[in-house]
Amino acid sequence: MIEHFVDPLRFVRYIEPFLGGGALFFRLGCAPAILADLNSDLIDTYRQVRDDPISLELSLRALEVNPGTFERMREARPEAPLEIATRFLYLNRTAFSGLYRLNRAGRFNVPYAGDRAMSTLWDRDLLTLASRALQGAKLVVSDFEPTLAEAGRGDIVYCDPTYTVSHDNNGFLRYNESIFSWADQVRLAKAARAASMRGAAILVSNAAHPDLNGLYPEASCLTVRRYCGLAADEKHRGSRTEYVFFIAPAPSDR
Repeated sequence: MIEHFVDPLRFVRYIEPFLGGGALFFRLGCAPAILADLNSDLIDTYRQVRDDPISLELSLRALEVNPGTFERMREARPEAPLEIATRFLYLNRTAFSGLYRLNRAGRFNVPYAGDRAMSTLWDRDLLTLASRALQGAKLVVSDFEPTLAEAGRGDIVYCDPTYTVSHDNNGFLRYNESIFSWADQVRLAKAARAASMRGAAILVSNAAHPDLNGLYPEASCLTVRRYCGLAADEKHRGSRTEYVFFIAPAPSDR
């Protein structure tokens, strides 16, 4: 859905300040790109995939998928880039719904769920294909604000901040405060607006909550629906409504 916004736009560089799984980046096959996230393990993993996917595949192949190995990997605190990436992808493929969640002590606390098609990483050449896509990407551990500050004319920026919300009339501010606070939402809107004034095209996806409309008065807003299957209780899974805000770049002075 979001790629339909991007298709008509001509841009030189792609920027994503909340990288996460990078679905839109990989869908578009963008290069050059600036890809950023606050999660240093995530960025280290992408760097390893980009620079040496073969060693990463061999490291993952050497691990058994069972509760004991999962617990060992969950408790591990690796420092070497290859070991960080191996742990990150192993947990991603064997934890519940591929979640990467830390408690307040910084410990990974998602339960074991079994093999989530670990072998597809090499059977479908996913690591190799991802490595090729990442060759033109600058990978940065950063808050979103410095990343957005780099955006200017010819850039397209996609922002997909983290939020936890069952949408609409649901205590949006209270539920999100410890994850992506209202102050962060305001900061994001301000930084996005400034980037658009420098000539960047901005896309922001977020919860479909009325409080957010006031942050983007100049934006075009599309309401979309997507399936969310991350809830542990099946009754909380299903279709969710979200907003996609588009802020057009300011006209060139020329």
